[in-house]
Amino acid sequence: MLQSQWQQTSTHTSAHLAQTMTLLSLTAAELQQKIDSELAENPALELVEERRCPMCKRLLPPGGPCPICSQPKSDASDEPIVFISPREDFYTGISTGSHEIPDEPFASESIDLPAYVLKQAASKLRTEDRMLAAYILSNLDEDGLLTTTLMEIARYHHRLPSEIEDVIALLKHCDPVGVCSANPGEAMLAQIDSLEEVTDVPELTREIVQHHLHQVSQHHFSEIARELSTTAHQVQLVANFISENLNPFPARAYWGDVRNPGTSGTEVFHQPDVLVYYLNDKPGNPLVVEIILPVRGTLKVNQLFKESMKSVDQEQAEVWKGDIEKASLLIKCIQQRSNAMKLLLEKLVVIQKDYIVGGDKNMVPLTRAQIAQELGLHESTISRAVSGKTLQLPNKKIVPMAIFFDRSLSLRTIIKEMIEQENHPMSDSEIKERLEEDGVTIARRTVAKYRSMEGILPAHLRQKNPGSMG
Repeated sequence: MLQSQWQQTSTHTSAHLAQTMTLLSLTAAELQQKIDSELAENPALELVEERRCPMCKRLLPPGGPCPICSQPKSDASDEPIVFISPREDFYTGISTGSHEIPDEPFASESIDLPAYVLKQAASKLRTEDRMLAAYILSNLDEDGLLTTTLMEIARYHHRLPSEIEDVIALLKHCDPVGVCSANPGEAMLAQIDSLEEVTDVPELTREIVQHHLHQVSQHHFSEIARELSTTAHQVQLVANFISENLNPFPARAYWGDVRNPGTSGTEVFHQPDVLVYYLNDKPGNPLVVEIILPVRGTLKVNQLFKESMKSVDQEQAEVWKGDIEKASLLIKCIQQRSNAMKLLLEKLVVIQKDYIVGGDKNMVPLTRAQIAQELGLHESTISRAVSGKTLQLPNKKIVPMAIFFDRSLSLRTIIKEMIEQENHPMSDSEIKERLEEDGVTIARRTVAKYRSMEGILPAHLRQKNPGSMG
């Protein structure tokens, strides 16, 4: 009997966790679709037409955020105000509850992964190799790995395999590093090449990635140590480095689900999942962070349906009981999703406040692993919470939430500004020296990579048009 109860509890816990993780990965718009679908299918779930604060449960006025939860804890507090809001108007970013929509919706440039990589590589490629690079990039899977072989590409274009190798090698070191690799291991080796330019890579990392990844995934550290004549501690250090710094699926590093069925490749206008603005719309005031919960009312288990169970036969009652449990689970999981988003944004907005207020060059280098450790969560939970979601900044610009983890953004912005203000076209070596004078240690190849990521031509091609973009 005790075992049966434990199994039932365990099953319920697993179902709760699985559904919470699924809901956490959804955008506000996708969550709305999920709720609408459940309302249509489950008679035990109902939507009460009322505006109620998801946090304090107070009834709300017809428009605007909760007047209690959207206020600072004290007059002297400079902490961000983070709360969940049942806001339907995504365009306003002020606390007055205004429903005015601007003449033009906010736009966000949409660019697919092949175009993003080709833009970086174009200035380094010979003219005759650009069509070849475009063909290679058109043969990527959703993880950014090649779906064709080097020999197939060579035969198709009547080119030497060595020429194909050179183009692929160049593409592999564009952002995201490792794209166009033949397999995950090859992608990780390309990432090691780049990391060696800017940080110390633990001894034996390359050999372990090449020959022992399967054993690492199973935590067979002692077995690897015996084979490599090293210590289990050294293997553990390498395993930690791999986990924190390498991505076997390069397209996911910055692009989330590259071919997410829930999004359109031609979509240009986006409704943000999170609004960030100044309290009372006054710069200098604390930041307000409004996490959109797109529920037009309050979700509840239908009490009439619940009471009707007493008047039906046992078989029907069991079916209805399942509907009630499913409805209750959905409501709890939506609340858990909201709590996780709030916990994450409370930390992120504090860490990245300078970026939110001051722009790209103020971005603090941050990884998902670091924020997961600080919050006591798994890194996959952070990835799900960030994936596909957008955030509207106080200047009304809409950015992907994943931008908070773009460790190169501040340096790329500084390099871009240096080139825009240059008196003569500076070479990558000159930029490297200027950065080092300001205390930034960086390799020349990394400067070239960041410059390419911004679409800026090399110095010899900027002679006629200083500061021009490629």
